[in-house]
Amino acid sequence: MHPLTRLALGTVAAGVATLAYARWEAQAYTLRRAEVPVLPSGQPPLRILHLSDLHLVPGQTGKVRWVQSLRALRPDAVVVTGDFLSHRDAIPHVLDALDPLFDVPGAFVLGSNDYYAPRPLNPAKYLRGPSQLEPKRAMLPWQDLVDGVTANGWLDLGNARGTLTVDGRTIDIRGVDDPHISRDRYEDVSGPFDAGADLALGVTHAPYLRVLDGMAGDRADLILAGHTHGGQLCVPGFGALVTNCDLPRSKAKGLSEHEGVAIHVSAGLGTSPYAPVRIACRPEATLLTLTSRI
Repeated sequence: MHPLTRLALGTVAAGVATLAYARWEAQAYTLRRAEVPVLPSGQPPLRILHLSDLHLVPGQTGKVRWVQSLRALRPDAVVVTGDFLSHRDAIPHVLDALDPLFDVPGAFVLGSNDYYAPRPLNPAKYLRGPSQLEPKRAMLPWQDLVDGVTANGWLDLGNARGTLTVDGRTIDIRGVDDPHISRDRYEDVSGPFDAGADLALGVTHAPYLRVLDGMAGDRADLILAGHTHGGQLCVPGFGALVTNCDLPRSKAKGLSEHEGVAIHVSAGLGTSPYAPVRIACRPEATLLTLTSRI
């Protein structure tokens, strides 16, 4: 066989193998665990299950069952940081996936993919900066999603604030609608957190710095976000190539800090149906164990 032919065949085989692996990894759902010392001194631990970016479409029974299985973790609270949907018919599947968790106190925000149906995009555009909302994208029945989740007792934090009572303790919690499509109005919820609360918690889908600045400036104890997919296609030893917002690549997933405030960015559980691949960035949910500062 001619050396160039052998090289070409080897390149094709490597490409096929990489694609096959990337499609497998996109369904290799993983539970992460992290400890965050943000509670007042002497308090017992509080466990928050952080879910994000399910991007559900009909037929994803494996993902639905995996999310349902998380009830066995016995979290004290659940927070979902948006992008539940990737299909207009996915709402019953979202509610089915979350059903075992609805007896736990919870709160959520929406992401852009809860409002607008996905469309094919050129992946190279992500290397040039955050993606822009494509004109003429079909609207999804997002209000039905909100109604379905709130009917089960969870707080809608889209430019809103509220209180969760969890294990006899009070969480002062606030959130914004998705900054990625400029629906955030932090000024509607800004101001000092309740000094008498046991936890001051901020929630956003996309972790744009303007939102993190506001929440950190008001002295949140912890901020939860999603949106980045952890980079989705990462380079081992280097990490995420992009965050699809103005958050630095080094903070694309996991725990970090912003202006002295703890942030957890979830790499999420799904992908766009037009890019069902992940590399070096498995889909995840995270059980955050909050502990006392001392």
